[in-house]
Amino acid sequence: MSGSLNITAAMVDPALLDLPWDVPLEDWPENTIAALPKGISRHLVRFVNLSGYVIAVKETSEDLARREYEMLRTLQRMDVPCVEPVAVISNRADENGQPLEAVLVTRHLKFSLPYRALFSQALRPDTATRLVDALSLLLVRLHIIGFFWGDVSLSNTLFRRDAGSFAAYLVDAETGKLYTGGGLSNGQRENDLEIARVNIAGELMDLAAGGRVEEDVDPVEVSERIVAQYRTLWAELTGWESFPGYERWRINERVDRLNALGFDIEELAIRTDQEGTQVRIQPKVVDAGHHQRRLIRLTGIDAEENQARRLLNDLDSYAATFGREEQDEEALAHEWVAQVFEPVVRAIPRDLKGKLEPAEVFHQLLEHRWFMSQKQSRDVPLAEAVAAYIDDILRHRRDEATVINPQTGILTLPLDEEELDAELDADADGDWRSRV
Repeated sequence: MSGSLNITAAMVDPALLDLPWDVPLEDWPENTIAALPKGISRHLVRFVNLSGYVIAVKETSEDLARREYEMLRTLQRMDVPCVEPVAVISNRADENGQPLEAVLVTRHLKFSLPYRALFSQALRPDTATRLVDALSLLLVRLHIIGFFWGDVSLSNTLFRRDAGSFAAYLVDAETGKLYTGGGLSNGQRENDLEIARVNIAGELMDLAAGGRVEEDVDPVEVSERIVAQYRTLWAELTGWESFPGYERWRINERVDRLNALGFDIEELAIRTDQEGTQVRIQPKVVDAGHHQRRLIRLTGIDAEENQARRLLNDLDSYAATFGREEQDEEALAHEWVAQVFEPVVRAIPRDLKGKLEPAEVFHQLLEHRWFMSQKQSRDVPLAEAVAAYIDDILRHRRDEATVINPQTGILTLPLDEEELDAELDADADGDWRSRV
């Protein structure tokens, strides 16, 4: 490698130095490139294998790379869903000493996909709606902390499955700006909304032109949804609410609705009129992740918000089934993890573990067991549901994790239901769902 590199990183992986930085990104050898689906980008982006994980390398100007690197680090510190910045590498030159563009290196978000890769044939109306809903929630979260995106689009977002919905992650912060003082003005928020509406309509029209959208999907109607969904969320999270003084129970009701959306409350602004007959409240929302934080505190399981809600509901069902509602919550959660969650995860064959992350597998398993029970008009034991889910559903999914240097010649064996029963402790005393 000619010349010397400048590397800015919070923690440098030495393997970074082994990559061919003296070669233009478009000419990098195939043995370094990870074959992953990419979204549309104004800059050249390549996925690269590094130390057992995958990084995204984007060529851009040094100023833009450093600005985006710092912005992503700031957003991460504020718990905003975004990709993890790894490094900025500048002062690149080819073997003839000719300068090459700087690069921004980010870590690929495991189990995430660009919107174009979330469907195999044609985009269905319900999928388009869920993607837009996820993006609208992300946009609200960004605006609450005072972040102006400036280029809101499906292409600048990655999506992870989240218990039947999607969780959206910001990928491109190049045009973003953080206003930490007074937050965003209404005009700035409306500007971001209009950018989102126009970009989403254009992206879906592009898919329609390629025959990758079902006829029932109206690109303009779907793009308008982000505006309506955003306004609903924004009003719920920040709007004033008035009610008679004798209906003070509505204060707790408002907090419960915000918690159901996944947001915690730092404080409530409460005003009463001089007669004390009217009460006005406005919440100060901390951030999303209410269920995520509770789940990780109780169990150590890191999941998306809807997945966390589903797992917590299952934990509550476990407590109710055994009459343990009064038991110490942390001790009960530890028991649930050992008796229910971990046995299910361990039952997934090794060659299928890259299909979905564990929390999503557990959610889909509960859904599959419910459908089996409805269809067969009986309570399907958990072990039986796991065997059916693995063979009928999971085995036929494509991998959504990044697999580096996968083992070859994996032998897939049929599931032994007796062994699975033992793994799940599914005897009469062990599997609590067999008695529900």
